[in-house]
Amino acid sequence: MSRTNRERTEATRLALIEAARALFVSKGYGDTSTPEIAVAAGITRGALYHHFTDKRDLFRQVLLREEEAVAADIEAAAPEQLTPRQALLDGSEAYLTAMTVPGRTRLLLIDGPAVLGHAEMMAMDDATSANSLRQGLARAGLGKGAVSLDTLARLLSAAFDRAALEIDGGADAKEIRSAMQWLLVQALGPEKKR
Repeated sequence: MSRTNRERTEATRLALIEAARALFVSKGYGDTSTPEIAVAAGITRGALYHHFTDKRDLFRQVLLREEEAVAADIEAAAPEQLTPRQALLDGSEAYLTAMTVPGRTRLLLIDGPAVLGHAEMMAMDDATSANSLRQGLARAGLGKGAVSLDTLARLLSAAFDRAALEIDGGADAKEIRSAMQWLLVQALGPEKKR
């Protein structure tokens, strides 16, 4: 059965994104060229520029795909039937696990901000995993009163990112995960009796 133009277009875009991801992880953004990406994807350089404005645009799409995957893992770990407290705790574990996918920490927390800038990465994060955290905090009743929900979410998100960097750098993952769980429990306060 022949594929439609739309299916061919999506297959080409996906091949480029996957080839670019592999090269960005192994060589870094700066040392990866668009001809290399095209060759790795089995596509002409012209086709690459048909689908993406430039290498930076392709990199942005790689990062967006990574951000969406992290958010999906968090959402899967924190279904609606869990208590808000348990959803936050399970979601935090899911984030740290999702960030152990090889290359993901480098892409999202090191190269992403260096290439796209802090503001663009924050906007991307706010639309995906940071949004999950903000919603979880709101469901748990945090941010009502003396602490701004947005500020708390940004600071906790930064702590999670730092934890992911620590784990990626070889720190004791169990110790880091335990510290992040403790931090969340402190933010949540005492568990309310039913």
